[in-house]
Amino acid sequence: MKFINKLARNEEGATAIEYGLIAALIAVAAITAMGALGGTISNTFGDVEEGMRTGTVS
Repeated sequence: MKFINKLARNEEGATAIEYGLIAALIAVAAITAMGALGGTISNTFGDVEEGMRTGTVS
C-alpha cells in the first residue's frame, strides 16, 4: 500500500513528459517557420541569380 501511495505522489515522470511535450511543440513550430522561410529565401536567391545573369539587379 505504501508503494502505491508513493507512486501516486511521484511527479518526476509527469514533469519529464511535460518537458518532452514542450520540446516537441517548439520543434514543430521551428520546422513550420523554417519551411515558410525556405521558400522566401529560395525566391530571393533566385532573383539575385537572375539579376546577375541578366545584369539587372532590382
